[in-house]
Amino acid sequence: MSSPGQTAPAPDAVPGADAKVPAEHEVPDDLVLAGEFDPATRDEWRELVAGVLRKAGREDLPDPVEDALRRTVATGVTVAPLYTAEDVGDLPSAVGVPGLAPFVRGARAGAPGDSGVPGGWDIRQRHASRDVDGTKEAVLADLENGATSLWLVLGDGAVPVGALPEVLDGVYLDLAPVAVQGAGSADSRAAAEAFLELVDGRDDLAPGGSLGLDPLGVQAATGQEQDLTDLAGFARRAAAHPGLRSVVVDATVFHDAGASAVEELGCSLAAGVAYLRALTDGGLGLDEAFGQLEFRYAAGADQFTTIAALRAGRRLWERIGEASGAAPDVRAQRQHAVTSSVMTTRRDPWVNMLRATIACFAAGVGGADVVTVAPFDAALGLPDAFSRRIARNTQSLLVEEGSLARVLDPAGGSWYVEALTEDLAQAAWAWFTEIERAGGLQRALAGGLVRDRIAAAWNERAERIAHRRDPITGVSEFANLAEVLPEREPAPEVLPPRAGGLPRVRAAAAFEELRDRADAQDPRPSVYLATIGPVGRSAARATFAANLFQAGGIGTPSGDGASGLAGAGTTVACICGSDKDYLSGEGAGSASALAAELRKAGAASVWLAGNPDLGVDGVDGYVYAGCDALDVLRTVLDDHRHGRSGGQKEERA
Repeated sequence: MSSPGQTAPAPDAVPGADAKVPAEHEVPDDLVLAGEFDPATRDEWRELVAGVLRKAGREDLPDPVEDALRRTVATGVTVAPLYTAEDVGDLPSAVGVPGLAPFVRGARAGAPGDSGVPGGWDIRQRHASRDVDGTKEAVLADLENGATSLWLVLGDGAVPVGALPEVLDGVYLDLAPVAVQGAGSADSRAAAEAFLELVDGRDDLAPGGSLGLDPLGVQAATGQEQDLTDLAGFARRAAAHPGLRSVVVDATVFHDAGASAVEELGCSLAAGVAYLRALTDGGLGLDEAFGQLEFRYAAGADQFTTIAALRAGRRLWERIGEASGAAPDVRAQRQHAVTSSVMTTRRDPWVNMLRATIACFAAGVGGADVVTVAPFDAALGLPDAFSRRIARNTQSLLVEEGSLARVLDPAGGSWYVEALTEDLAQAAWAWFTEIERAGGLQRALAGGLVRDRIAAAWNERAERIAHRRDPITGVSEFANLAEVLPEREPAPEVLPPRAGGLPRVRAAAAFEELRDRADAQDPRPSVYLATIGPVGRSAARATFAANLFQAGGIGTPSGDGASGLAGAGTTVACICGSDKDYLSGEGAGSASALAAELRKAGAASVWLAGNPDLGVDGVDGYVYAGCDALDVLRTVLDDHRHGRSGGQKEERA
């Protein structure tokens, strides 16, 4: 370096600057990635994959072999382990550009800030507490610290409808859009009326607000048929305030019932079409009707499915707009993404912060106009100030520090994302047309078509959760039995389910019920992990078994052989070791011999951590990767409660 006051030498004065660069070090004009490697073909990759699978014991392999590694992400939609240009063909050239039909790459031609929100999407915070003073304070805190709009739930158990003016006192409605939602069928109209009365005569409302009317969502949740004829009247009154929409197609009611992205998208299209018919029948023009709708979708921790679903939703809605004759500039679907309640856990709720971050990231990358991050303690009740702060800061961090809003459709052009977008769009369109053939969404809801289809989708996913193929960190995997849960005030049910309405599910619920059941027993149920063989060989399966049993709230004391059973305070044991040690003959070191020792020591039920094909004598059941963990945990808890022996258990099964 030059010393202070000195001038750095010119490049041509640097010693060796005129030296000739060796030919092998010259930088080529065109830099080809992996240019020095021999090109690999898809067939070569398949041969290598097949070799690995055969070593793992897979003999009957499908053709093509990658089908053995496909994973289900939605009804009728799977993803492969590898995507190349041949998987999408000419599709990328058909998805358009941001801001133009078919809007796959985004509803806007410019940055997200062009929608009126500086530097990013609209950060919308939800409030549903009946505490008027507390809600007012929380609303102002949100708007002063990163939130750009509000979502208020009004009605029974939530924010009192009559308190709306007080709650919004001090809120600059010309800067912060407000979306209201009724806590029930009657409250939906009352909430819309209250907001319209509050803003009557004003012409300066910030664009992006909503009256939140969604009668079909109410019907889906409650089973009570709804009247759509008054929507046009509300729409005309909302039209007096440019940018204020009257109807929300809330697809989260289907997601919350267990729908996959396919059912959620298809039902949202059917609801949107039903609302278009109601609005135009009520005297609105087609373009006006399109401008009155906003779509609300769930954003989950499966980030690529969320990204592709939002992209597919815009494409499908544009197709409906084209078919109905709407003007091109009104066909862009306005999307409000909300982090999934199905993925939210009561146990180890802190992990929800990570889930919400992934979901928010996916919503931003997928092109959502508005995003709401549910607080990490949402499954426990109403959030406190800390959880609301973390929720809004999650979005601020991604927008401000992560610069996520600086790039439009960053996933665009990915063969994987483009192919998944296409697959979801095709499957959702097929479901939408099935609903239409059944007479529309209202009839499909009343006749049970939607309920049955969503139930089938949920049952398929529930099976994967039970077998831990869809793991839930902190619940079905890596449970913390010593955790202390935060206490929260109960949250109101916005649309309490009734007979005929869709249920509300959570992925973690079945495991959490078992945790609650185990926690209620004193002492805590436990399974003694009896290791066999050297520690280096038994540790892997002992860790696996402990992880599985703790998912049901079951303690896992351990020891070498049967010697520790007496002090473990349980009559249920699980043998943990390697196949080599399990099958070391009929001598004292075998798993069969250890099972007999455990029986003599007082074990009423003996499990083995390993494949059932081992056929070890003297054990009552097996725990292994892919087993039905929920069934195992229920059986163990039943045995603890009733003191059943292994023979009684097998007879019951």
